[in-house]
Amino acid sequence: MQNPEPDRDRVTFAGMEKSPNVLDSAITAAFAAGREIMDVYARPISVELKDDRSPLTEADKRAHAAIVKALEGTALPVLSEEGKALRAEERQAWPMYWLVDPLDGTKEFIKRNGEFTVNIALMARDGEPAGPLGSHRPLAGVLYVPAKDLLYFAWEGNGAYRLEAATTLEGQGAYELAASALRLPLPNHRKAFTIVASRSHASPDTDAYIARMEKKHGHVETVSMGSALKICLVAEGAADAYPRYAPTMEWDTAAGQAIANGAGRSLIDVSTGAPMRYNKHELLNQWFTVQ
Repeated sequence: MQNPEPDRDRVTFAGMEKSPNVLDSAITAAFAAGREIMDVYARPISVELKDDRSPLTEADKRAHAAIVKALEGTALPVLSEEGKALRAEERQAWPMYWLVDPLDGTKEFIKRNGEFTVNIALMARDGEPAGPLGSHRPLAGVLYVPAKDLLYFAWEGNGAYRLEAATTLEGQGAYELAASALRLPLPNHRKAFTIVASRSHASPDTDAYIARMEKKHGHVETVSMGSALKICLVAEGAADAYPRYAPTMEWDTAAGQAIANGAGRSLIDVSTGAPMRYNKHELLNQWFTVQ
């Protein structure tokens, strides 16, 4: 069932006259990155290790280049996992910028289980004083699953959407894609409280969270999945909560947070009890829950 087309007059971003074309650019960038990723996925995968011992593949590099090229026309700076490091003072002075993970779930990519994504978020000042805990929030997010040709996207004031066989509609703008997509959350008939957890990053704190939910809700079911798809499962209603008591970076969560917000969910920093802020002095996230 298709959804009514969003109100075109509402698809604007504060201080950004050229929107809504910025979201169209992000979707175009995600599809371009997906093609690069799947081209590498079809061949033997060579893996390097970064300084932090995390894996890096040709797909990460090619996806980054494709996204940067596709977003050039927006004239906004790009902060990417595979880009150069920038001083916090420089980053926090940006009114708006793109926050990008060209290939989220590199470990899942290497395992060839399909649970990897392209994450692109449009960020803006959050109105609070800039400081160590951040200065920006996500206004819009695009999260593309290349192995499944599945697109999630959201923009403030207009909801969140899930679109299957997404590239069959490539070239259409966000308005048209939304009219062909399913609006989140989706109807569900789950009987048990469902928690989605990381496939690669289990932790004692996550186990403790599950135990608390069992005490509160009785029977609890758990689902394991990789990458930012975990956030999308909560956004679409397939799960009730995603606790993350293990390290993530800002580019891992921003697009997913925009989608969760659009679906009426929240990504909460457990250290503050408030929505996660971005463009922190250190780009490492605090622990969080999505619910």
